[in-house]
Amino acid sequence: MLKILKYSFYDLIRSRWSYVYFLFYLLLGFVLLFLNNDVSKAIITLMNVIIILVPLISTIFGIMYFYNSKEFTELLLAQPVKRSSIFLGQYFGVAGSLTLSLVLGLGIPFVLYGLLKSDAIFDFTLLLVTGAFLTLIFTVLAFNIALSNENKIKGFGYAVLLWLFMAVIYDGLFLMSLIIFKEYPLDSFSLAATIFNPIDLSRTLILLKLDISALLGYTGAVFKKFFGTDQGLFVSMFMLILWSVLPIWRLVHVSKKKDF
Repeated sequence: MLKILKYSFYDLIRSRWSYVYFLFYLLLGFVLLFLNNDVSKAIITLMNVIIILVPLISTIFGIMYFYNSKEFTELLLAQPVKRSSIFLGQYFGVAGSLTLSLVLGLGIPFVLYGLLKSDAIFDFTLLLVTGAFLTLIFTVLAFNIALSNENKIKGFGYAVLLWLFMAVIYDGLFLMSLIIFKEYPLDSFSLAATIFNPIDLSRTLILLKLDISALLGYTGAVFKKFFGTDQGLFVSMFMLILWSVLPIWRLVHVSKKKDF
């Protein structure tokens, strides 16, 4: 698996799109710091970009890599190599290269600006950690979609629909349900609905750690009471890990039974 991981990692690192991804975040970091002159404000702005853009790019990269390397994958399947090693190696190679581009692209400008001496270092670290989790989650979801759909057009369609649902439609449905059932106590429902969407969960974690939950009103107070504690942070991280592990398990399970 390590050899396949290394090949996939270096294959993507050499790709011009990886450089574009890296340079985009590098430029974004320098521009935000130049415009804001405040690390905390730059992190808030950066959060809005990462929460939407990272899942989209991870989904597109993941599904493109899977379909483009299909012939190479079939060649590997003909060799005495475990199927799980092939697909896990490819997945971790893609997710690793995307995570590295994200961390280096954002880390370099903030470190040069003096992040290590700033009080916002924990907030920035949390931003990178949630960004890395979103990369891992949506890359493996893209691999699952591609593995279940031979047709490229259908696979791309399902992948974009997944991102659209998680990033936009889910929030709309959530808001509508809060308005329709406003007569009822919805504290537990709000927490559960947030936890079961990795994008919403990441956004809420960052907002609360930036201590601007007052802008969220009563809902912010409810979230602060839960997510603001060590127990809430542990549950949130556990759910993000679960969001990463369960699709990986499905990827391995389906790949063992699929007829190529």
